[in-house]
Formats: sequence, structure tokens, C-alpha cells
Amino acid sequence: MLKAIDLTKSYHGTTALNAVSFEVKRGEIFCLLGQNGAGKTTTINLFLGFIEATSGEALINDMEVKSNHAATNKMIAYIPEVVQLYGNLSGLENLDFFSQLAGHRYAQEELVNFLSKAGLQTEAHSKRLSTYSKGMRQKVGIAIALSKNADVIFMDEPTSGLDPKATAEFTSICKALAAEGKAIFMATHDIFNAVNVGTRIGIMKEGSLVHTIPTGEINADQLQQLYLETI
Repeated sequence: MLKAIDLTKSYHGTTALNAVSFEVKRGEIFCLLGQNGAGKTTTINLFLGFIEATSGEALINDMEVKSNHAATNKMIAYIPEVVQLYGNLSGLENLDFFSQLAGHRYAQEELVNFLSKAGLQTEAHSKRLSTYSKGMRQKVGIAIALSKNADVIFMDEPTSGLDPKATAEFTSICKALAAEGKAIFMATHDIFNAVNVGTRIGIMKEGSLVHTIPTGEINADQLQQLYLETI
């Protein structure tokens, strides 16, 4: 579903991303670790079409993003570290608004199903977003991704600021989405959660993808040691 081929991005002679290559298939959760400025968000922004690569290719379902942005945008969803929603609207109203913005019109029962599938408690559906915790807002973001029927879901620091219970719930939802065939690309600092949720883990340093490891071959302590040695 997702492929980077020698993906490179430079700004005024400074290389932010250096010939990065990887693949994420259906049902995989690829967790990308790295310090701030390592290139994680730049990688996501190239696939989202927010910026253009200096060289190399970003492909979604074998379509190059740069020349097929409108088509590839329909296949993806993005959950940032802070989900930007309208605090004066309810979870249900936010979902209705953003799904219509993506060209989908759903009956209320369908919207309720999306929110429930994303793990948001029924009693919260009609409450204002301004009363939601960060974990609840993330669930609305997941519901929006579900309503878009996205094949690929990008997440940027999705567990930042979540308590252990909310992180565990979020992890379960991600695994369920992957089991349905979604491809998930997650930039994160959370080493323990990366081992727990990911199928593969990448470590970036100064714009280069230095390591790619299947999670079945490493535990959290080993990953932490490798990460510290790398950065």
C-alpha cells in the first residue's frame, strides 16, 4: 500500500530526508522512531502531499503522490498529535462535518457505528468536544478515518499525552484496523508502545532510515538500547 523509493527532501541545501526507502503492506503497522528533527514528520508530509520531494518517489497503492495527489488523497487519512476538531460541536457533529467534507454523507446510525467502532463511549457521542480528553479526541479522529474508508492511516505521535489506559485502548484499535487490512504508518517516540503495536519498527537519524526491525525479533529493552546507540 505504501512505498518510499530513495525519498529525499532538501531545504536550501540542508537535507531533511536522505534517500529513504521502505514499504508498508496491508495489515502492517510500521512504527517510525527518531529524535525531533530526524525526518519522521517530513516523511509523513511527503505522503500527504503537503510538501514535494526533492527526488525519489512516495507511492500509495502504486500511485506516485506528486503526480496523483487528488487520487491518493482519497485513499489516506491522517491523525496528527493534536486532532483539530471543533470544540463547540459534539463528537457526532464533528464526524458528520468532516465526513461530508471528504465527500461522504452518512445516516446518523452509521455515524454512531463509526464512533463506537473507534471506541468512543455512547454517552460521549452527543457531548461537546470541549469536554473531551485527548484520548477521546483521538477516537473521533479514528472515526473520521473510518468514515473516509481510508486504506492507509498516518499517525504522528498519536499516544503523546495519553494515560496508560487510553494508550492501551488506542493500541487495541490500531491492531483491529490492521486486522481489517489497513496499512498504518505511525511516527512515535513511544518505544514500549512501538514494540507492542507495531509489526515493524524503523529508526531514523538525521534524515536517514538507519534500522528496520520486525517486532518479533526485538523486545522493548533491546529496542531502547539499539535506539540509544543509534541516536
